[in-house]
Amino acid sequence: MEYFRTLTWFGAIKDIADILIVSYLIYKLIQLVRGTRAVQLLKGIFLLVITWALSTWLNLYTLKWLMNQMFTFGVVTILIIFQPELRRALEQLGRGKLFIRSIAVDEDVSHTINEVIKAVNYMARRKIGALIVFERTTGLNEYIESGIKMESTISSELLINVFIPNTPLHDGAVIVRNSQIMAAGCYLPLSENPFISKELGTRHRAAIGISEVCDAISVVVSEETGQVSLAMNGQVVRDIKEESLISKLFDELRPRAKAGEKGRMLAFWKRKEGGGRG
Repeated sequence: MEYFRTLTWFGAIKDIADILIVSYLIYKLIQLVRGTRAVQLLKGIFLLVITWALSTWLNLYTLKWLMNQMFTFGVVTILIIFQPELRRALEQLGRGKLFIRSIAVDEDVSHTINEVIKAVNYMARRKIGALIVFERTTGLNEYIESGIKMESTISSELLINVFIPNTPLHDGAVIVRNSQIMAAGCYLPLSENPFISKELGTRHRAAIGISEVCDAISVVVSEETGQVSLAMNGQVVRDIKEESLISKLFDELRPRAKAGEKGRMLAFWKRKEGGGRG
């Protein structure tokens, strides 16, 4: 109460400005890490802080000592873990982009899946190898930065051109966010699962690998057989049929879709494609 008694108008304005500036900085930092795996790391740090608070409150001496040891080296650990995000923040600050208001892009799952299916059908018939990754909750910014940034509206023609053999980007992965191709020629982590079939090549291992470290979904076209595969949650479904692929992508990318709406979309794609993949 003593604080409020001695508070002046100038002091109140100064404190309000201080709170607003700090709040805005925190908001921009949250925007910065949103769309990256750092969000999951922040959740882990938050759980550690809660554990430390409970151990202090309940006088759990051993657990409290362990938490204190962890927090002693916490600053260095955070700098190491968040090095990509800190580097990106400094780069954006240098370019004056950190405080630019981000523009939200409306999701158009129907259009995105339609264009991907058209491209996949074309490439499967001609045995053109392809790897298309759909970003979901966990951001893929660090993998987007490993490729060539495009930030282009998705289209089947653009996808086909990217994966045409002997072109600069055909060996990497295309990463799709909402209705945009964010980057092409991206490097993905390869799965080290020893139980994966030896028949699967680098594309399939990369598709499985990215699904092991995050919740992304990958569509793979084999250049040897023309078969289309779907990878998610560390598993791969080989030679998936077109209707099953559409249904799964629609369910996973737009999980709240109603059954009637999904049926109408399936009928729309069938009419648009003039039948299934030959």
